[in-house]
Amino acid sequence: MTARGELAVAGEFPFTWADFRTLAALVQDEAGIVLPDSKANLVYSRLSKRVREKGLSRFSDYCGLVAESSEERQVLIAAMTTNVTRFFREAHHFDHLAQAVLPKLIETARKGGRVRIWSSACSSGEEPYSIALTLLNAMPDAASHDVLVLASDIDPNMAAAGKAALYPAARLADIPRHLQGRNIEDHGAQFRFSETVRTLVRFRQVNLLKDWPMRGGFDVIFCRNVMIYFDPATQDAIWGRFAGLLPIGGHLYIGHSERISSSQFSLVAQTAYRRTT
Repeated sequence: MTARGELAVAGEFPFTWADFRTLAALVQDEAGIVLPDSKANLVYSRLSKRVREKGLSRFSDYCGLVAESSEERQVLIAAMTTNVTRFFREAHHFDHLAQAVLPKLIETARKGGRVRIWSSACSSGEEPYSIALTLLNAMPDAASHDVLVLASDIDPNMAAAGKAALYPAARLADIPRHLQGRNIEDHGAQFRFSETVRTLVRFRQVNLLKDWPMRGGFDVIFCRNVMIYFDPATQDAIWGRFAGLLPIGGHLYIGHSERISSSQFSLVAQTAYRRTT
């Protein structure tokens, strides 16, 4: 057992185990992210620049700052959030969406019904735009119906980046060629999604641990590679909240290393679940 005053990491700024555990507890309370002691070096490396920017001399001073400032707590959470993503990541999900889920939803939309898909941890927008491209491929006039993809992330900077819809041109390699064409605007070293694609997606900041502002339900929810950062109790609570927003027959897509313990869902394809009860 380490003493609270011992250094967790030897570096430019004193960073004790007490500092680490103060920050880890705050991150878990605010965002549900569990930071074991093995993450001390990661926390130091991600925050030392911020300590320097704020003109502080030690991490204990930074702990005081985040305790007093809700704005700085948001900076802390953003620094601790891992935003590893790409277009059409885990492509089997989009294949399943197109083949097994969208035909019925498109029929609903064409009859004047409401269709909603939630990308609940959208990072910088790659996942919701992959969903939108899949939708448009199956239903080119989707934007003229009551069809919408909600894209949310705990980090407002990520949500803002997604809303801008500008990406390095090299990232086009991740998008199937048949889904590019009129959906892509050339901006030299960057590309932007067309207005038709952008119209289908709405971005906002949402913390999965806090109150969710959405009042309507969803037909499909994507929550991939997020639950691995939460403890089992938090996972169970969020699975239950997702079930409350999905109708019987609604679908939930999760990450390749995640599993659902809730009896309300049944596995229907690789890491694809259907609400059954």
